[in-house]
Amino acid sequence: MGQTEYIVMWVGSKIKEIRRNKDLKLNDLSQQTGISIAMLSKIENGRVFPTWHSLLQIFTALDLNLNTFFNDLPKENEFSGYLLFRSNEYRSIEKEEEAKGFDYRLVLTRSIEKSALEISVLTLRPGASREKVSTDGFQFLFVVKGSVVYHIGKETLTLEEGDSLFFDGGIEHVPENKTAEEAFLLLMYFLTVN
Repeated sequence: MGQTEYIVMWVGSKIKEIRRNKDLKLNDLSQQTGISIAMLSKIENGRVFPTWHSLLQIFTALDLNLNTFFNDLPKENEFSGYLLFRSNEYRSIEKEEEAKGFDYRLVLTRSIEKSALEISVLTLRPGASREKVSTDGFQFLFVVKGSVVYHIGKETLTLEEGDSLFFDGGIEHVPENKTAEEAFLLLMYFLTVN
Protein backbone atom coordinates (compact mmCIF):
# COMPACT_ATOMS: atom_id res chain seq x y z
CA MET A 1 0.00 0.00 0.00
CA GLY A 2 1.40 3.36 -1.03
CA GLN A 3 1.38 6.60 0.95
CA THR A 4 -1.73 7.92 -0.85
CA GLU A 5 -3.76 4.79 -0.09
CA TYR A 6 -2.54 4.89 3.50
CA ILE A 7 -3.72 8.50 3.93
CA VAL A 8 -7.15 7.69 2.46
CA MET A 9 -7.55 4.79 4.91
CA TRP A 10 -6.16 6.79 7.84
CA VAL A 11 -8.52 9.75 7.26
CA GLY A 12 -11.54 7.46 6.90
CA SER A 13 -10.80 5.38 9.98
CA LYS A 14 -10.15 8.50 12.07
CA ILE A 15 -13.46 10.05 10.98
CA LYS A 16 -15.23 6.80 11.89
CA GLU A 17 -13.51 6.64 15.27
CA ILE A 18 -14.48 10.23 16.12
CA ARG A 19 -18.07 9.71 14.92
CA ARG A 20 -18.42 6.61 17.09
CA ASN A 21 -16.87 8.36 20.09
CA LYS A 22 -19.58 11.00 19.73
CA ASP A 23 -22.22 8.22 19.66
CA LEU A 24 -23.38 9.19 16.18
CA LYS A 25 -24.72 6.71 13.63
CA LEU A 26 -23.94 7.06 9.93
CA ASN A 27 -27.53 8.18 9.46
CA ASP A 28 -27.02 11.01 11.98
CA LEU A 29 -23.87 12.22 10.21
CA SER A 30 -25.62 11.92 6.84
CA GLN A 31 -28.47 14.14 8.00
CA GLN A 32 -26.05 16.74 9.41
CA THR A 33 -23.82 16.86 6.31
CA GLY A 34 -26.15 16.09 3.41
CA ILE A 35 -23.73 13.34 2.34
CA SER A 36 -25.36 9.97 1.60
CA ILE A 37 -24.88 7.09 4.03
CA ALA A 38 -23.32 5.02 1.23
CA MET A 39 -20.72 7.72 0.50
CA LEU A 40 -19.94 8.23 4.20
CA SER A 41 -19.43 4.48 4.55
CA LYS A 42 -17.02 4.47 1.61
CA ILE A 43 -15.11 7.41 3.11
CA GLU A 44 -14.88 5.78 6.56
CA ASN A 45 -13.75 2.46 5.10
CA GLY A 46 -10.97 4.04 3.05
CA ARG A 47 -12.55 3.31 -0.32
CA VAL A 48 -12.70 6.96 -1.40
CA PHE A 49 -11.20 10.23 -0.23
CA PRO A 50 -13.79 12.94 0.43
CA THR A 51 -13.91 16.06 -1.70
CA TRP A 52 -12.71 19.23 0.01
CA HIS A 53 -16.34 20.36 0.37
CA SER A 54 -17.43 17.02 1.89
CA LEU A 55 -14.46 17.00 4.26
CA LEU A 56 -15.37 20.47 5.54
CA GLN A 57 -19.01 19.38 6.01
CA ILE A 58 -17.87 16.34 8.02
CA PHE A 59 -15.48 18.45 10.11
CA THR A 60 -18.26 20.96 10.85
CA ALA A 61 -20.75 18.24 11.82
CA LEU A 62 -18.20 16.51 14.08
CA ASP A 63 -16.89 19.82 15.45
CA LEU A 64 -13.35 19.07 14.27
CA ASN A 65 -10.48 21.48 13.76
CA LEU A 66 -8.77 21.09 10.39
CA ASN A 67 -5.40 22.14 11.85
CA THR A 68 -5.39 19.54 14.63
CA PHE A 69 -7.10 16.65 12.78
CA PHE A 70 -3.96 15.79 10.81
CA ASN A 71 -1.48 16.30 13.70
CA ASP A 72 -1.08 12.57 14.42
CA LEU A 73 -0.84 11.51 10.77
CA PRO A 74 2.51 9.69 10.63
CA LYS A 75 4.91 11.30 8.21
CA GLU A 76 7.35 9.10 6.33
CA ASN A 77 10.37 11.18 7.36
CA GLU A 78 9.46 11.03 11.07
CA PHE A 79 10.29 7.33 11.58
CA SER A 80 12.33 7.14 14.79
CA GLY A 81 13.44 3.54 14.30
CA TYR A 82 10.43 1.80 15.83
CA LEU A 83 6.65 2.11 16.21
CA LEU A 84 4.91 0.60 19.25
CA PHE A 85 1.21 -0.22 19.08
CA ARG A 86 -0.73 -1.14 22.22
CA SER A 87 -3.63 -3.53 21.75
CA ASN A 88 -6.14 -0.82 22.67
CA GLU A 89 -4.77 1.56 20.02
CA TYR A 90 -5.64 -0.45 16.90
CA ARG A 91 -8.22 1.22 14.68
CA SER A 92 -11.33 -0.67 13.73
CA ILE A 93 -11.89 -0.79 9.98
CA GLU A 94 -14.56 -2.34 7.80
CA LYS A 95 -13.25 -3.93 4.64
CA GLU A 96 -16.58 -5.09 3.23
CA GLU A 97 -19.86 -3.26 3.56
CA GLU A 98 -22.53 -5.22 5.41
CA ALA A 99 -20.00 -7.81 6.70
CA LYS A 100 -21.58 -8.65 10.05
CA GLY A 101 -19.34 -10.30 12.64
CA PHE A 102 -16.04 -9.37 10.93
CA ASP A 103 -13.96 -7.14 13.21
CA TYR A 104 -10.85 -5.96 11.37
CA ARG A 105 -8.34 -4.04 13.48
CA LEU A 106 -5.75 -2.08 11.50
CA VAL A 107 -2.37 -2.85 13.03
CA LEU A 108 0.12 -1.47 10.53
CA THR A 109 0.22 -0.03 7.06
CA ARG A 110 3.65 0.91 5.84
CA SER A 111 5.11 1.10 2.36
CA ILE A 112 8.40 -0.79 2.17
CA GLU A 113 9.85 -1.03 -1.29
CA LYS A 114 12.21 -3.70 -2.61
CA SER A 115 11.68 -6.12 0.25
CA ALA A 116 10.97 -9.82 0.70
CA LEU A 117 8.64 -11.05 3.42
CA GLU A 118 9.42 -13.81 5.93
CA ILE A 119 6.84 -14.78 8.57
CA SER A 120 7.52 -16.97 11.58
CA VAL A 121 6.18 -17.80 15.03
CA LEU A 122 8.53 -17.52 18.01
CA THR A 123 7.98 -19.35 21.28
CA LEU A 124 9.92 -17.74 24.12
CA ARG A 125 10.28 -20.09 27.05
CA PRO A 126 10.40 -18.75 30.63
CA GLY A 127 13.74 -17.06 31.27
CA ALA A 128 14.69 -17.07 27.57
CA SER A 129 17.28 -14.45 26.67
CA ARG A 130 20.30 -13.91 24.42
CA GLU A 131 22.56 -11.10 23.26
CA LYS A 132 21.17 -8.29 21.10
CA VAL A 133 21.43 -8.74 17.34
CA SER A 134 20.86 -6.52 14.32
CA THR A 135 19.36 -7.69 11.03
CA ASP A 136 18.75 -6.31 7.56
CA GLY A 137 15.39 -4.76 6.75
CA PHE A 138 12.43 -4.10 9.03
CA GLN A 139 10.66 -6.32 11.55
CA PHE A 140 7.10 -6.50 12.82
CA LEU A 141 6.14 -8.55 15.85
CA PHE A 142 2.77 -9.23 17.45
CA VAL A 143 2.47 -10.71 20.95
CA VAL A 144 -0.04 -13.53 20.52
CA LYS A 145 0.19 -14.76 24.10
CA GLY A 146 2.17 -13.83 27.19
CA SER A 147 4.37 -10.91 28.09
CA VAL A 148 7.87 -10.03 26.89
CA VAL A 149 10.44 -7.36 27.57
CA TYR A 150 11.87 -6.03 24.32
CA HIS A 151 15.24 -4.31 24.28
CA ILE A 152 15.70 -2.14 21.19
CA GLY A 153 18.65 0.22 21.04
CA LYS A 154 18.72 1.96 24.42
CA GLU A 155 14.97 1.49 24.96
CA THR A 156 13.34 -1.24 27.06
CA LEU A 157 9.68 -1.89 26.24
CA THR A 158 7.26 -4.20 28.04
CA LEU A 159 4.90 -5.82 25.53
CA GLU A 160 1.70 -7.53 26.61
CA GLU A 161 -0.65 -9.84 24.75
CA GLY A 162 -2.08 -7.98 21.75
CA ASP A 163 0.69 -5.36 21.55
CA SER A 164 2.80 -5.04 18.42
CA LEU A 165 6.09 -3.44 17.47
CA PHE A 166 7.47 -2.37 14.09
CA PHE A 167 11.13 -1.41 13.90
CA ASP A 168 14.28 -1.05 11.84
CA GLY A 169 16.10 -4.37 12.25
CA GLY A 170 19.41 -2.53 11.95
CA ILE A 171 18.91 -1.33 15.53
CA GLU A 172 20.28 -3.92 17.97
CA HIS A 173 17.38 -5.74 19.59
CA VAL A 174 16.38 -8.77 21.63
CA PRO A 175 13.19 -10.07 23.27
CA GLU A 176 13.37 -11.48 26.78
CA ASN A 177 10.84 -13.58 28.70
CA LYS A 178 11.03 -12.73 32.40
CA THR A 179 7.81 -14.57 33.28
CA ALA A 180 7.07 -18.14 34.35
CA GLU A 181 4.89 -18.73 31.26
CA GLU A 182 5.76 -19.26 27.59
CA ALA A 183 5.23 -16.28 25.30
CA PHE A 184 4.21 -16.62 21.64
CA LEU A 185 5.11 -13.97 19.06
CA LEU A 186 4.19 -13.67 15.40
CA LEU A 187 7.22 -12.25 13.55
CA MET A 188 7.36 -10.70 10.09
CA TYR A 189 10.67 -9.79 8.53
CA PHE A 190 10.74 -7.36 5.61
CA LEU A 191 14.16 -8.08 4.16
CA THR A 192 15.75 -5.66 1.74
CA VAL A 193 16.20 -6.99 -1.78
CA ASN A 194 18.65 -5.24 -4.11
